[in-house]
Amino acid sequence: MTLSGFLRNETKMCRVSFLAWAFCCLFFVQFQTNSVWADPNQPAVEVVEGQPLAANVKRLVAALDYLGTPLPKLLVKKLKTACDERDAKSIQRFLDSEVLCVVSLNPEVRTKVARGPAQAVLQQGGFTPFVIKVINHSTVTRQLQISSPQAGPVYSGAALNSLKRQAQTELNRNENTKNASDRFLEVELFQASPMTVKLSGLEVEYAIALIYCHESGKREVTLEFDVGAGTQDIGFRGEVPVLFDVQSAVPVKLSIRDFDGQPTAARLEFRDQQGRVFPLQAKRLAPDFFFQPQIYRQDGETVLLPAGKLQMEYSRGPEYQRLTKEVTISSGSPQTIDVPLKRWVNPRDYGFYSGDHHIHAAGCAHYDNPTKGVTPRDMFSQVKGEGLNVGCVLTWGPCFDVQRQFFASTADRVSEPLTVLKYDLEISGFGSAALGHVCLLNLQNQTYPGTLGTTTGWPSWTVPVLRWCKEQGGVTGYPHSALRVNPPQAAQRFLQNLDQDKSQTLNSNEAAQGLLAKPFQQIDEDDNGELSVQELTHALEQAADELPNLAVPEMNGGGAMEICVSTAEGVCDFVSAMDTERIPEWNTWYHILNCGFPLKVSGETDFPCMSSRRVGQGRVYVQLGDVDELDFSQWCDGIRRGRSYVSDGFAHALKFQVNGASPGFENVSLNQPETVEITAAVCFAPETPKAVAYGLLDAPEGRRAQGDTRILHAPRNSEYVTGGQRLIEIVQNGQVVAKQTVPADGKIHQLRFNVPVERSSWIALRQFPQLHTNPVNVIVDQKPIRASRESALWCAETIKLLWKNRNKIIAAQERLEAEQTYQRAIRTYLQRAKEAVRTN
Repeated sequence: MTLSGFLRNETKMCRVSFLAWAFCCLFFVQFQTNSVWADPNQPAVEVVEGQPLAANVKRLVAALDYLGTPLPKLLVKKLKTACDERDAKSIQRFLDSEVLCVVSLNPEVRTKVARGPAQAVLQQGGFTPFVIKVINHSTVTRQLQISSPQAGPVYSGAALNSLKRQAQTELNRNENTKNASDRFLEVELFQASPMTVKLSGLEVEYAIALIYCHESGKREVTLEFDVGAGTQDIGFRGEVPVLFDVQSAVPVKLSIRDFDGQPTAARLEFRDQQGRVFPLQAKRLAPDFFFQPQIYRQDGETVLLPAGKLQMEYSRGPEYQRLTKEVTISSGSPQTIDVPLKRWVNPRDYGFYSGDHHIHAAGCAHYDNPTKGVTPRDMFSQVKGEGLNVGCVLTWGPCFDVQRQFFASTADRVSEPLTVLKYDLEISGFGSAALGHVCLLNLQNQTYPGTLGTTTGWPSWTVPVLRWCKEQGGVTGYPHSALRVNPPQAAQRFLQNLDQDKSQTLNSNEAAQGLLAKPFQQIDEDDNGELSVQELTHALEQAADELPNLAVPEMNGGGAMEICVSTAEGVCDFVSAMDTERIPEWNTWYHILNCGFPLKVSGETDFPCMSSRRVGQGRVYVQLGDVDELDFSQWCDGIRRGRSYVSDGFAHALKFQVNGASPGFENVSLNQPETVEITAAVCFAPETPKAVAYGLLDAPEGRRAQGDTRILHAPRNSEYVTGGQRLIEIVQNGQVVAKQTVPADGKIHQLRFNVPVERSSWIALRQFPQLHTNPVNVIVDQKPIRASRESALWCAETIKLLWKNRNKIIAAQERLEAEQTYQRAIRTYLQRAKEAVRTN
């Protein structure tokens, strides 16, 4: 190449370089109009109006202070000055050093994330706030969202329907179906006041992320941000890896002392000032249950808690006071929290020992991953922590093959002298469940003949199962016993069965062939001598809110459907109460008692299927006298004999006698009609939860729903009602014959009544819907109790309808025996109807 050629090429190259240099300068100048880089390690300082950014930052500073992690005082001072001057650049320069992640939204609303300069230090077992900078070139006002593949529950397998009843379906989201072992994180954005739920649309604003880690040590985490579906950027730019240094939580030892100074167990609930529960529920595995806000610990055991101030609520069931205190957890040093418990009542002083005869260790809200339910030790903590003397853990369909290993003919070895755990059976999810669930207590053998220890081959109706239990000395009953009425369907059924002239109404002759919910004249609102479907429906609606009532239930659910059959056969000991709606529970019981059958009532929770909040929400208190060690068989025999009362634990009948006789011990015999003397000692908690279950919150469904723990009838709350009045009623053959009001003040009130008895009767005490004693039978002139013709007809009608609805579900080889048994029971009730007096 010649010299001149070389010079020409060099000139061209210089021009190109110059143009490239000029272009870069122009680009840099143009870029500077949008961003200024003060420090290569700092986020970009964006152009944004100062006043709205200052308002956002002031709220952020206040929120961090509220969350217990305020910014350094010097930084707050600088930010205040910059905010007052509306200096957007200075605000960003000062605050950006605290930013963990920078989230950028481009004009197409694509999200990308970069790591900020803030130190990534977490506190195990607690939520740590971090500042997030949002650069919003899209100006959208959607909700910013944060997620992580390391976040989510550590369990799976809880029944969705169970969590729906509890209004806790969020606990089942993103469940750990693959049994992943790296779910140690929980992330959320703090969007409560003074922060906002949605982005403002400002070009720059700051948010707060709350990050929780269940483990300690070095943990790499992937944080993901978006503003809705389709906004994640390509190439994983919507996520950023962060290496966190997770400082260990504090193992806090608990010194738990009972009211008498003895070491015991307690129910504990820890919350921070935002109301968040610790340990975090989504990270709980047994012995702590994820579907409960509380935990249970015995004296000397520990709980891992984050450093800082927490509110501790502690108790040991409804017989104890609910106490609270603030505790300060100091990092770096072991510490002990004193938990002194106080009772407001002690039924044991009166010889009563509490129990819940229906608890589950698997199924419903329990998980089946990572384990198939939980162990006896886990259930024992719940039972003792709620102050129960007896807990009956019933194995049923879910996880049957695994859970049946815990069965024994005697109490489980985790039991203590005054806290007994026994594994038995609920026949549900297999076998006879379509004709009703049954609770089998005090079994010596849990394998039905021919079933080989499986759920296959069990009878398809309940009477044979109950008979098998009774033959081995067991105690039998039906759970969740409310038989519900559907007034429109029941009214249509009247017309289908009784309307002989097809007029779509019932005249008096037609109506006389059936069992009306009310007298004909009361139902006939327009006095035209005919009952329309609207009049029948209205009468049934009214009846469904009354106790007792003659509205025939649908007989197409679960629970106590076959109870009238098995009671007539003599193989049913009790009907359960205190977990489903109180009127239909007690209504069935009243009708059977009115027929002269010795059916008793027992209290249950059906934990965690009906109610997951705690075992012992429904209880039975059995009279055993003064004992230092409980015998499970004797306790079950007390249920069978009815030496007990049922309650939610906030109401007690510590004494109930008719002419000196207590329930389940002996009858009162009278040679002729006379007045009996009733004495009672009752007490009610000075504070009671405000809920439908306790009768202190009205349900939208009306009075018929009172007492129900099965579903959430109103928004769940943690409120309590202090004091108030409770109406004590004396019930004779289902009818109130005397009553008296007492205050709910935690004190024992002595009551006395005089009640005339004209014919053989059962007499009991109740406070609706919290409390009911078993009855004392008063026998006049050695005549059996036949208190109501209508009650006997009601029982017969339920059997007829049940057979019509469900007979084809019974296995073909069992159907003939079942039909004969059903018909025999119907004849028994019709005979007792002839022997009884008319009450309607």
